[in-house]
Amino acid sequence: MTMTNEQIRKLVMTYLEATECQFLEKSPYHATVKLSPRADRDLTNRPYYWGFIERTGAEPETMSFSFIFDPERHREAEAGKAAAPNAGKGATGGFSGSGPAPAGPAPGLGGAGAAPANAPGPGGAAGAGPQQPGQTGQPGQPPEDTLLGRYFGPLRPLPVLGPGRIQREELTFGSSRLKQIFEAAKRGGRFVYLFEEPGPRQRTALLPAAYEPWLGVCYKVEFCCDMKREELHFFGVSLLSGKIDEAFEKKLSGVTLAPRLPENVHIEPTKLTLDAGRAALEARLSELLGAYDNDWSIQAKERLRDELEIIEAYYKDLLKEPDEERQQAARNQYEARREEIRWQYEPRIVVSALGCGIFHLRSPR
Repeated sequence: MTMTNEQIRKLVMTYLEATECQFLEKSPYHATVKLSPRADRDLTNRPYYWGFIERTGAEPETMSFSFIFDPERHREAEAGKAAAPNAGKGATGGFSGSGPAPAGPAPGLGGAGAAPANAPGPGGAAGAGPQQPGQTGQPGQPPEDTLLGRYFGPLRPLPVLGPGRIQREELTFGSSRLKQIFEAAKRGGRFVYLFEEPGPRQRTALLPAAYEPWLGVCYKVEFCCDMKREELHFFGVSLLSGKIDEAFEKKLSGVTLAPRLPENVHIEPTKLTLDAGRAALEARLSELLGAYDNDWSIQAKERLRDELEIIEAYYKDLLKEPDEERQQAARNQYEARREEIRWQYEPRIVVSALGCGIFHLRSPR
């Protein structure tokens, strides 16, 4: 299972917008944001700082990040931005070929008016700004060969500290920062309570719109043996009629949801409890899994039997050792190895709920 750069961008942007982060700069390939207090708690791992803020009541200073979704295209875009001003200077700052050339020094005045050949030009040392900390040598020259550089390579410049620091993070599938965002989104969005937006006309309608409550659960089904396969099933059950929708995500895909109850809306009373709705969804999922082809489990059991026979043949003579200590050690290894093989090869189905929610949707009646 993997994700494209566009899928990563949509997920991260949704998380940043949901946590009310302040966007400083945005493009199709990156987003520079100042984190909200909630996002800062989730992503920066600063429990002592936030404990100090809570005890003292001081104004929090959150961190800023530049999240890169497509590193290659972002570098190309940055190079294009840097080249545009230089191209403009080259077009207007040089001498035109049709105009008169600049006059050289007058004869006899070369020693007084002309600069020596080795004198620094306007962009040389005389016009250069102060040298940055950690830089050695003249501008434009390779860095000095330091002792640490010989063993550890070129040293990175010192990080910029303080409120103005913007940390750069490349978000690729599998990166630690993206895993943090996954976990934060999972914690914050695992349980939701949402309402369908009725549209502007419903606010002025004479009769209120009837909303039907649905219980939606996203299940992850894992088929485990020495190989593994995963499936996602998003089921929904109406708490009013008991109807089950096995493709509930399609029902929600074209609906705008909001966390607040809209105006001029009537919520119909439920006839099923949450426990009854959960039991109905689990029964339907069990019925669906029972209809699956179980050849994979039969083949896994055959491989398990072969592996156990190999272990039995290997430890057969070791378990007959006359020395009791060596025999006991061999028996412990034998039992441990059998348990490992059973855990690895024995077929099983693991079902877990990734997220659930109550969705109030417009009733068709």
